[in-house]
Formats: sequence, structure tokens, C-alpha cells
Amino acid sequence: MARDPLNPDAIALQLLQLGVHPGGVLVVHSSFSRVGPVAGGPAGLIAALRSALGPAGTLVLPSMSDDDEQPFDRSRTPCHGMGIVAETFRKLPDVLRSDSPHAFAATGTHAAALVAAHPVEVPHGPDSPIGRAHELDGQVLLLGVGHDANTTVHLAEYLAGVRYRLPKHATVLRDGRPARVAYDEIDHCCALFALMDGWLDTRGLQARGLVGHAQARLMRARDVVAVAIAQLRENETMFLHPSGGCEECDEALASLPQGPPRDARTSGAAAP
Repeated sequence: MARDPLNPDAIALQLLQLGVHPGGVLVVHSSFSRVGPVAGGPAGLIAALRSALGPAGTLVLPSMSDDDEQPFDRSRTPCHGMGIVAETFRKLPDVLRSDSPHAFAATGTHAAALVAAHPVEVPHGPDSPIGRAHELDGQVLLLGVGHDANTTVHLAEYLAGVRYRLPKHATVLRDGRPARVAYDEIDHCCALFALMDGWLDTRGLQARGLVGHAQARLMRARDVVAVAIAQLRENETMFLHPSGGCEECDEALASLPQGPPRDARTSGAAAP
């Protein structure tokens, strides 16, 4: 049975009841098919998010490239892999997008600062949109998706000094010509990011509720990072499946160098 489209104003009210801070920075990972239907389609959901944040707020969505072989062009390169809401958002006239294959897009008070240049070689470190949202004490909204979509957990891995890295490459434009950039990325299947639910819930650091038709989770980026770092200090491979359980995690495990684990206390990275 088809559902009637939801009113964006009603969704904005749900967001506020969940705990979205008007005037704040909000990083959103979403599945529109689980939220909707919404009057106005993905643009209607974006309007609801902006309404909840108010005129002083800053809305941030992932906008990563889908193709490492094609030169990244922030004005043209699609981000279909991030979902229809992210792809719709990046095309809006007042939205800014970072100039990196690991891009995020933003609009609002802090948009320009959030999408300033960040190194391709460190996709989700402190000097990246997700790192800057953390520095600004932003919130993270998981809208119909789980923590496996939560890029802020990758920031925590970087700050904790985890040593697993996989060789990656991306293609960028330099002086108008395609250039391939090789780097090592913290990468694995991310399924065990679901552990964040229990850690955050037991500490009262995650709000849950219904937004549209989707289950939603809302939390502070700083809480995500602090909780994840504490766990990674106890077990560097906390987010990796045991050997033989997952090809991607097996590759990450195999990349670990010999020697004692490095963590935020010895790598120079400071926990929030």
C-alpha cells in the first residue's frame, strides 16, 4: 500500500524533537527510501533539515566521488553512491563542495570553512570536512542508516592511531590535467561500527526516534570520537572482523605492521 507523502514541516518538527540544535552544524547520512515518501522528494527532505537548523545552522552531507579513475571535478562529478539526497544536495545553488574525491558538501554559516582544501592522502583526518565538523562540536544524524555509514568513526580511527592501512588511489585535476594520487587509507568493511550503538546508548549519548518513516540516531561528533578512541585504545582491531570472517577486514589485518600498537597517546593525536 502506497504511503502519502510526508510534509517537510512535520519532518522538521520530528528533527527538533529528536534533538537537532538550531544554529548548529549537522552532518547527515541518509537513506531516502527509508524516510520517504516526502512531499517535494529529496529536495523536500533537505528543506526539512534546513528548516530544523534555522538560518544560522550549517548542513553537511557526504559528496564523495563514485569513480577513482575519473578526475574529480567538484562542480560535475556525481556522488550517486552517497544516495539521492546527497546527489540532490550537491547540485543546489547555495551549496559548497570540497575539492577532493573524498568530498563533503555544505550550506550555511560554516560551509566555506568546512569545505576548505583538505589533503587527498588523509581522507577523514582533522584537516577534512568531517574533522572540522567535529572541531565545531557538530552533531551527526543517521537517518535510516546505521553507524556503518558514519564517517566520523573513521576520524576516530585516525586520531587513535590505528595502523591498518590499504593502498588506494584517486584521480584529481592538477593544472587542468588528470593526476593519479596514491595513498594509504584506513579501510575495512565497517560492519562492526554497529558496536557504537551499544557504547553510545549505554552512556546516554545517542538519541533515537522516528524521522519520517525511518529510524534515526542523533549524537555529538565529539561523543562518537571520544567513545571510539577509548575502545580502540583497548583493542586496536576492535572494528575488524576476526581473521577469516571478512575479505576486507582480512586485508586490513594483514596490513598491520609488527610491533606494539600505536594509539592516540603515542601518535601525537589528542582525544577530544
